[in-house]
Amino acid sequence: MNGEFTDWEDATTHVLTHGLHYGTGVFEGARCYDTENGPALFRWDAHVDRLFDSAKPYDMEIPFSKDELTEATLELIERNDLESCYIRPVAYYGYDQLGVSPGDCPTDVAIAAWPWGAYLGEDALQNGIDVMISSWRKHASSQIPTNAKTNGLYVNSLLAGEEARRNGYEEAIVLNKEGNVAEGPGENVFMVRDGELYTPALSESILDGITRDTVITLAEERDIPVHETAVSRGELNTADELFFTGSAAEVTPIRKVDNVVIGDGSRGPITEELQSAFFDLVDRRTDAHDDWFTHV
Repeated sequence: MNGEFTDWEDATTHVLTHGLHYGTGVFEGARCYDTENGPALFRWDAHVDRLFDSAKPYDMEIPFSKDELTEATLELIERNDLESCYIRPVAYYGYDQLGVSPGDCPTDVAIAAWPWGAYLGEDALQNGIDVMISSWRKHASSQIPTNAKTNGLYVNSLLAGEEARRNGYEEAIVLNKEGNVAEGPGENVFMVRDGELYTPALSESILDGITRDTVITLAEERDIPVHETAVSRGELNTADELFFTGSAAEVTPIRKVDNVVIGDGSRGPITEELQSAFFDLVDRRTDAHDDWFTHV
């Protein structure tokens, strides 16, 4: 926290912290994988770049360099003897005064890391999950920047996800203001139709996911055509396959949407191919994209 290693139970902040009251913070979620060559952060540079880009719309000056955050993260993992973990860097306006304008509030920065398995469950990676279309819509980029990973915006994700779980589903899909598919509460969405891959374009009010970009790259390397475009709600029901991507969710198949079975109701062949390629990559069973890894 703010340049000092702090015991987990002592990692506290003031109750009048600006970010607590107004959601004025930005964060990242990255993973460190236990590879054959030891622990390695996956696409860490992209995550750090996005953290700094997310801060720009809020005039937030992160008081550490990208190299300093990287060094601190590597030491944090090493100090705690972690082999595989989830990493949460966060920067937020701290305590000074209470008002919508942050004024002279400092920018506090923290990095946490802890062991975390499959976000939606190990079984979900093989057998898929059931999702519902949320009644909550994704905000438009003309209202709040959707390319920034902002703490306060995840109240939209919470509403959608909890609505789904109350109704017996594992996760939600959120539509944008035009009624097209945006994303999941913490995931990007992919659709397979006739052997080709479709995913909502960045203009559809989605976060530019790093795992999304990874899967697009893996698909193109396997000559699977990829279309970044608008995807209608109705197209989901007639898809051959659907899956989520995300640093937490990794590559998770979707089995049903609103109780409509997708394909044959199991992980489809293209989903399985891309999922296998992803885990081969992050577990370093291949030497491809070595520049995407930062070794501890």
